[in-house]
Amino acid sequence: MPKLPPTLRLLQAPLRCWAVPKMHVSAKPARTPTSPAEQAVGLSMMFVSFLVPAGWVLSHLESYKRSSTA
Repeated sequence: MPKLPPTLRLLQAPLRCWAVPKMHVSAKPARTPTSPAEQAVGLSMMFVSFLVPAGWVLSHLESYKRSSTA
């Protein structure tokens, strides 16, 4: 085994015992299927959570430009 500098030997120990967790992927269908209404609510909430803050910033962009040029 080649001799490593002391700093590399410190990094070698954590990398040796690092375990990668297994993914829990299942080929079976869900126990309780999601209804179309639940899917619609979830999808709309995802869109709202991304688009409302972006729209608010874009609508106030002129006030941001005015306040930054002091």
